[in-house]
Amino acid sequence: MPPLFLPRIFSVLVMSTSSTVGATHSGRADWRLILLLGALAACGPISIDMYLPSLPSITHAFLVSESAAQITLTSFMVGFSVGMLLYGPLSDAYGRRPVLLGGVALYVIASLACAASLSIGALVAARFMQALGAGAASVLARAIARDTHAPHQAARVLSLLAIVTSCGPLLAPLIGGQLLLLGSWRLVFAVLTSYGLFCLAAILYRVPETWPQEKRAKSALRSSFLAYRHMLTDPVTWGHTLCGGLAFGAMFAYITATPFVYINHFHVAPQHYGFLFGLNILGIMGGNLLNSRFVHRLGTVRMISAAATVGTLGSLAVGLVCLTGWGGLPAVVVTLFLVVSVVGVLSADCTTDIMHRYPNNAGAGAALFGAVQFAMGAFSSLAVGALQDAGGSPRAMGIVILCCGLGAYLGRTMVVRWHAHPARIVGG
Repeated sequence: MPPLFLPRIFSVLVMSTSSTVGATHSGRADWRLILLLGALAACGPISIDMYLPSLPSITHAFLVSESAAQITLTSFMVGFSVGMLLYGPLSDAYGRRPVLLGGVALYVIASLACAASLSIGALVAARFMQALGAGAASVLARAIARDTHAPHQAARVLSLLAIVTSCGPLLAPLIGGQLLLLGSWRLVFAVLTSYGLFCLAAILYRVPETWPQEKRAKSALRSSFLAYRHMLTDPVTWGHTLCGGLAFGAMFAYITATPFVYINHFHVAPQHYGFLFGLNILGIMGGNLLNSRFVHRLGTVRMISAAATVGTLGSLAVGLVCLTGWGGLPAVVVTLFLVVSVVGVLSADCTTDIMHRYPNNAGAGAALFGAVQFAMGAFSSLAVGALQDAGGSPRAMGIVILCCGLGAYLGRTMVVRWHAHPARIVGG
């Protein structure tokens, strides 16, 4: 469908879903809305994590190399990034709800296409379209959370949202491993299709419109996309995207590599892979819980600084363990825990800070940060595939995570140095 028709489609959807619920800004976290938004935001992570145990099976099914199978991860992250960049400005101009409905509907259709793929090329293309749809749920769940809570509560709410969202990735690889006992990798995508239908029904019946018409007038489509140019000339935005994006890239190096490192190199059973993966999800949940309790007292900048420092030290440890082989599997698991546990903190606080610097283009701000995150995740995934050796050793993962950790600390330094400088707010 030509891109020129998208604004017309969303305009029609706006007219059919015009009931608007204004931001509550009550200062209290609405747990019902947080649980629902968390389920929606988990759409992307679940789509990544549930099929991780299937990657070795996909290589055998299509008779392709490990790096070829890993491209299905890379294509998902590229599609996710592109989707976020589109959905943020579209939601600022046309409202959150219609854009969310269109994106999740695309996700359902693409998930069916993944299940029916007959070649690795078809699966790569279907995964791109699946991610293009899933991006709507991720970026707009954050934007809706920001719309409905007071500014001083938004970072805490996003951390709580991340805790709920983490439940999906915690269970997804466990479920994916068990599904392989019941059928092939195609069954995984059939389950993802069902989850997409659940999300679509939840949006239709339970998600209100939170971006009122009077605010959309200030966020015309052209100015919404123009906001990206202003944000990318802001050193603080660069600092946030480097810090949070490269921390996310380190996590995706881990996600891309560990199915082969754990299963092929360390001989972990595919059904047990999810337990090791789940340890790091528990770390993300713990980090977000600490952030939700302390960010209001310490502020986003201090929390970002502390989390980035821990993540960088962890990446140095991962690089050392993976390149030398010291400690074997236990050392790899423990050092990865330090790297992955801070990703949720950096995502929540960096996103919050960008959205508050650009209040009239909050959707575009969340979209830009999310897109850069997944773009860096895609690059780190490609780097792992390019450096991966035939035996599936952890060396490639260690090198990429080490580089990402150092880059994230550079971003942290930019945030701390430039944060006091005022933003050039678009339209306000």
